Parts: sequence; C-alpha cells; structure tokens
Amino acid sequence: MNQPNSSADKASNGPQFNLQRIYLKDLSLEIPDAPSVFLDQAEPRLEFQIDTHEKTLQPGLYEVGVRCTVTCRLGEKTGFLVEAVQAGIFEILGVADDQLALLKGISCPSIVYPYLRANIADVIQRASFPPVHLAELNWEAFYQQRMAQSAAQQAQSPESGLILPTQ
Repeated sequence: MNQPNSSADKASNGPQFNLQRIYLKDLSLEIPDAPSVFLDQAEPRLEFQIDTHEKTLQPGLYEVGVRCTVTCRLGEKTGFLVEAVQAGIFEILGVADDQLALLKGISCPSIVYPYLRANIADVIQRASFPPVHLAELNWEAFYQQRMAQSAAQQAQSPESGLILPTQ
C-alpha cells in the first residue's frame, strides 16, 4: 500500500515547491560601547551586509538562509552590531537543475527575508535604539549579481585540480 504523500508520488505529479518551516537560526546583538553610546550625540551611520546560503538536507529538501549584519557607528564608537540568520526548509521536487537554482537563489530568500527584517528591527528596538528597517531587496537582481561575480572569479582563477610539475 502506497503512502499518498510519498516523495515518489509528489515527483510524478509534476513540480512541487513547498515551504516546510521558517526559523531564526542565529541572532546576536552587541553594544560594545554601552552605556556611553546612549549619551553620544553623533549622527549614526549604518552599514549593512547581506548574503544567502543553501544546504541540501536530503534529496528534494533544502535549507535556504539569509544572513544579515547591521553595524551602527557613532563617530569612532560602535553603537550596535547585529548579526542574524533566518532560514527556511523547502521541499522542491520535479524541477530541472536550472529552475532549482533559481528557486533556491531567488524565490526562497524572498520568502525568508521578511522574517529576517522583522527580527532585526525588533531586536534593535528592544536594545533601546530607534527602529532600523531593512530595505526591500530585488532578489532576482541580487542573484544575477552573485552569478556574475562567481563567473568573474572563476575566469580569474586557474582550474582547480591536481597541478603536476613541469619537466
């Protein structure tokens, strides 16, 4: 007797894309110059870094995460430093490799990112700073930029593998 929701059944029914879970994988907040930063009148300067990662958990099941670092500088002092990783588990079956790459590189991060934005805004506000709201991102443009950078790096570096000495 077959189980109605087995992976083989789902794959035979055509492409499948299902969100299994979204979770906050990592979150840290540092305020190294507290309490003096709360008295500082310098204009805050925010710096952002964002990246994605993916991991195959089992065939057809993937973890896709978005990592963001937000640093607030007040003159020479660090107002705060927030690092967070929001991730999701996605079931993706019955799609070609090129489509799988697009789903993991564009669709999955676009689903995970709003949760990351909310968690970062919340922790910054709870730390007694004015709220910081991360901008919306065009994940397709972000993905294309990463692919272009990866291609440029591969073009600059020699082929990997065994290098034999010349005679």
